[in-house]
Amino acid sequence: MKPGSRPFLLVLVFLLPLCLAQEPARRPMTVDDSLDLVQVSNPQISPDGKWVLFSRSELDWKENKRKTRVWMVSSQGGEPFQFLSGEQDSSAAWSPDGESIAFLSQREKEGQGRQIYLIRANGGEARKLSDHKDGLSSFRWAEDGKEIFFLADEAKTEEQKKAEKAGEDVIGVDEGPNGQGRGHWNQLWLIDVATQKERQISKDKIIIRDYEPSPDGLKVAVTYRTENARNAGYLSEIAVFDVASGSMTRITDNKAPEGNLAWSPDGKHISYTAADTQEWELRNGKLWLLDPATRQSRLVSGSFEQGVSDYAWTPDGQTIFFNAQNRTHRIVYRLDVATGKVTPVADVQGVLGISSYSKDRRLAAGTYSEPRIPSDICVLDTATGERPQLTKANPQVEKLALAEAEVIRWKSKDGLEIEGILYLPENYQKGTRLPLILHVHGGPAGVFSSGFSAIYHIYAGMGFAALAPNVRGSSGYSDALLRGNMHDLGGGDYHDLMTGVDFLVARGIADPDRLGIRGWSYGGILGGWTITQTSRFKAASLGAMVSDWTSEYATGFNHDVRLWYIGGTPWDNPAKYREMSSYTHIKSVQTPTIIIHGEEDTTDTIGQSMMFYTGLKDRGVPVRFLRYPREPHGFREPHHQRSRDVEEIIWMQQHIMGVDWKPPIRPEDKKEEKPKSEVKVPA
Repeated sequence: MKPGSRPFLLVLVFLLPLCLAQEPARRPMTVDDSLDLVQVSNPQISPDGKWVLFSRSELDWKENKRKTRVWMVSSQGGEPFQFLSGEQDSSAAWSPDGESIAFLSQREKEGQGRQIYLIRANGGEARKLSDHKDGLSSFRWAEDGKEIFFLADEAKTEEQKKAEKAGEDVIGVDEGPNGQGRGHWNQLWLIDVATQKERQISKDKIIIRDYEPSPDGLKVAVTYRTENARNAGYLSEIAVFDVASGSMTRITDNKAPEGNLAWSPDGKHISYTAADTQEWELRNGKLWLLDPATRQSRLVSGSFEQGVSDYAWTPDGQTIFFNAQNRTHRIVYRLDVATGKVTPVADVQGVLGISSYSKDRRLAAGTYSEPRIPSDICVLDTATGERPQLTKANPQVEKLALAEAEVIRWKSKDGLEIEGILYLPENYQKGTRLPLILHVHGGPAGVFSSGFSAIYHIYAGMGFAALAPNVRGSSGYSDALLRGNMHDLGGGDYHDLMTGVDFLVARGIADPDRLGIRGWSYGGILGGWTITQTSRFKAASLGAMVSDWTSEYATGFNHDVRLWYIGGTPWDNPAKYREMSSYTHIKSVQTPTIIIHGEEDTTDTIGQSMMFYTGLKDRGVPVRFLRYPREPHGFREPHHQRSRDVEEIIWMQQHIMGVDWKPPIRPEDKKEEKPKSEVKVPA
């Protein structure tokens, strides 16, 4: 030992505990933390795999909206940078040679709509490419990069605009392009990148949803409808346009909606996803290969049962990469087109969603998240499965105390195994009973995934455990589980919920006297049903619910209810429609309930919440009903999102914990308190 080394060592030994003691403790996550999260999405990798474009969305609390801009980052890592400055810029897409980037924007006066702009990949000034009347909705590059295909609504004449402005704007529901609201026919167009000349391809009165140019650019495959009735999605068909003549050839004729079109690399076949080739079946989406000449389809995804999405062919046509939900995880798979064999590309314990591939398919760009890790941009090596992270959009979460997540399984009442995700507060002490929030997902064919969701961490920070169960009817498992609640809403799925609660009570985690339930959409529906069947919950939060299936049949989306979940119509099957409605059993409800709904919701209409609210109020059950102006099925405005979450927490704290909880004030909302002036009372 060198002279003087021991005293130095002793100093380190004494200083180390002091340094550790000074490290600030992580604080609980709040609703405002969730709103402040930066959101990254839609990564688009360059054809050579060297660069990735992506969207970055940040909260502007003062303007009550999120602002999204296009950023870029090297696929080798490095500092991301803002590539496009405009808040209106979106849908950025690389040219096939990687030299240019096309994007949509509305940079000029109002009324012109969104147009296509081009900018060099190495920067510079963007130039306007299209000048289409009233704008356009989407575009696709031709493979040679010389042309761009785009979709645009049929432009209104000046006479039509003048008449509508004068008040002649009646909507014929389910007539022509209209559904429940006003709709428009749209048309397929082509623009020459060099000359900027536009040419209309389609001519018929149709609505095109999906479209994909063939490798040689001579044809375009589309999915289309000849009407826009709310519940007639099964009438969608595949057709092929000849680009030169504009003639359309219908390829399919069935009652099965198709989507996600792509051409095989040799241009001889069209791949698409659908549950079936003849009927609209309640199954996870399969991958099919269609021969336009024979009009015959064959299943290429083999025995793989999880839903196929976001796929891409390899240049040799032998392999297809695709995304699929696998239980609570989202994974990338490799499909052998000849044999139907499916193998995972990367073993992940979270949610990996791929959005784009390099031209050789060796690299892919996507987003990845885990229960304790918010979504970030990553690049996937399709050969090795390695996926380095390219961004760190939310470093502030490292200072927050986040919930611990665990996938658990239990047996339901009939012996069916059910899987769910259990969230416990950080540093949970085994054997401690906690208040429990039971979360119910939407759908019914929704699924709880092992990705980042702030609400679990917010409740965990207040001392709650949370259970997110994938009850029968959930997607991402087998077709049998997906079909498990057919003609049985509120039956087996209800027991799946309650046996999950019982499982946690038996494990010593959940306090049976402090239970709450919350859900949105089908979560609100099944949550509403649950409190008609049991009084075990001390509080309920029901969002965008349906309480009476008979009245909802006429005003909301009902095709899946008619086909699968109840069966038939209210006049053919009135007993079942009444039996499966929570409103029928509202006399049994004792649970204090907060009800939340957007006034512009056309999926689950707001009258359904009004009915349930009135029933509870008339019976003297503690209830609040919050209506949010301008909001559709999923809330958009940040101020409303905050209010929705805060009001729910206030309700849960009051009725489960007996606590008068006060939310913190956002820094932007704090105002300097003026000193109180002394008021003199006249004698």
